Amino acid sequence: MDKMLVAVFDSEANAYEGSRILRELDAEGTLTLYAITVIAKDSTGMVTVKQPADEGPMGTAVGLLSGSLIGAVGGPAGIAIGAAAGTIGGALYDLTRVGVGEDFLGEVEQNLQRGKSAIVAEVWEDWVTPVDSRMEAAGGVVFRRARGDVVDAQIERDVAALKAEVAGLRSEYHEAAGAAKAKLRIKIDAAKAKLQALQEHAKKASDTARQETDAKIKSLQQRVAKAHGDARAKLEARIAEVRSASKQRIEKLHQAWEHTKEALAA
Repeated sequence: MDKMLVAVFDSEANAYEGSRILRELDAEGTLTLYAITVIAKDSTGMVTVKQPADEGPMGTAVGLLSGSLIGAVGGPAGIAIGAAAGTIGGALYDLTRVGVGEDFLGEVEQNLQRGKSAIVAEVWEDWVTPVDSRMEAAGGVVFRRARGDVVDAQIERDVAALKAEVAGLRSEYHEAAGAAKAKLRIKIDAAKAKLQALQEHAKKASDTARQETDAKIKSLQQRVAKAHGDARAKLEARIAEVRSASKQRIEKLHQAWEHTKEALAA
């Protein structure tokens, strides 16, 4: 299963040891490591990147999650306020693109106290025990969340709400006159502008999903070429799962795009 993983350590040196452990587990075939970075929180509460995430599509999710942690200067309360605003933009939209909710970010941020460091990684992991036992031995506390279709669900909810809003405003618009009609026209245009933004988000999310999938499959295929026996079969099965999950997600995003198109054309 594709997961975002964060392990928090008491020191930067321990975090680098955690990074080494994940790479070792990847080399052993225990998991697949797509991308990893090391971050640290200093005595003032400032979070900085010590080891940048790998460049390219596979590093996108790790970079966005790290950036969300760096930007979470308000702590869990600040994150909750951003979530309550209901906006799908800025850091919160970046987080939904990662495929985790603000509750996961809040949990990690609460534990990433001043003076502590962490590794942030995207992995494909079948069993949690190998990572947990090795990280615990290195002084780390592990937080993980399966990457889900958070952004897709958010787009679907927002599209449905805006479609209903536009329909209601249009119905009222046809019954209104004078200044009231002009005000309703402004509200309709504002709602349609939000729908246009959602359409662009759906397109961007779909393009990103394709790029990430292509990069992951290419990486896994390179491993297949060097593997044998059970290890090769496991990697081939993983490729099939990645393809299947990506196809489902892209289809959902395309449906969301179609719904915004219909609403804008109405």
